Amino acid sequence: MTSKLQLESALKDAMRAQDDLRKRTLRMALSSIRLLEIEKGSELDDQAVTSILQKEVKTRQEAIDEAQRAGRPDLIQASRAEIAVLEEFLPSQMSPAELEGLASQVISELGATSQREMGQVMKTLLPRLAGRASGEQASQVVRKLLA
Repeated sequence: MTSKLQLESALKDAMRAQDDLRKRTLRMALSSIRLLEIEKGSELDDQAVTSILQKEVKTRQEAIDEAQRAGRPDLIQASRAEIAVLEEFLPSQMSPAELEGLASQVISELGATSQREMGQVMKTLLPRLAGRASGEQASQVVRKLLA
């Protein structure tokens, strides 16, 4: 079952259970997916759906940061609950040791030795992560290894 079908099935289950939080969160995610499908003119693959879900999580994390600055614990709690729903559909995250191992492997494959080659390393590394680590995390690890 594709990621999109899983989301649609979960939405139907949430509607039956009258779970408003889950229903609202899944509808927003599916709306983003459909919008991109319309723009592209074709169905999205699982990797594209995963990247959209990651963007949705990132958006909510930014909302948490802003809510903390504004002193709004109600918004923080709501965003965290939405993140929990979205994370159910994302692949499990890589441990820091796994990420560092994969980054080291890519660096040795490319023979990279300095910060100037970071772009090449990231270009090769990001597709291999397949949504299991953020680009920001990967960038930090690569920067540390090339230093």
